[in-house]
Amino acid sequence: MPEPRAITAFAWIATHPWLYPLLEALHVVGIALLLGSLAVLELRVWGFGAALPVAPLARLALPLTLAGFGLAAFTGLTMFISQPGELLANRVFAVKMVLLMLAGLNAASFHARGGLQSLDRVARAQTLISLGLWGAVIICGRWIAYS
Repeated sequence: MPEPRAITAFAWIATHPWLYPLLEALHVVGIALLLGSLAVLELRVWGFGAALPVAPLARLALPLTLAGFGLAAFTGLTMFISQPGELLANRVFAVKMVLLMLAGLNAASFHARGGLQSLDRVARAQTLISLGLWGAVIICGRWIAYS
């Protein structure tokens, strides 16, 4: 069954000599912003940099995390619409999307329960889960090209 015309209209993106590589590079920049700022905040949850107050660090790190996520999501969606059929048929892509959803649910749960205020055992466990999930998302993202 052919893909809908509206989606195939974006297929040129995948073969453009500089646009797709630029999207990939910006995707990596988004991931770096997201994971770098997240790692700093999560290390603070574990007690590293205890001289740094959590609230001001969070006010600095969380907007960077969200900006990184936004950039990665925008570039990822743009790359997706250039070849949706191929990606939807790729099991590693499906695993990446599930891991991405779990990372989002973990983050929502962390903030909903006040993890930054409590800095308790559950908050520390959630930060480990977070870094593990984001690491797995990155691994799957790279693996997509080889599966």
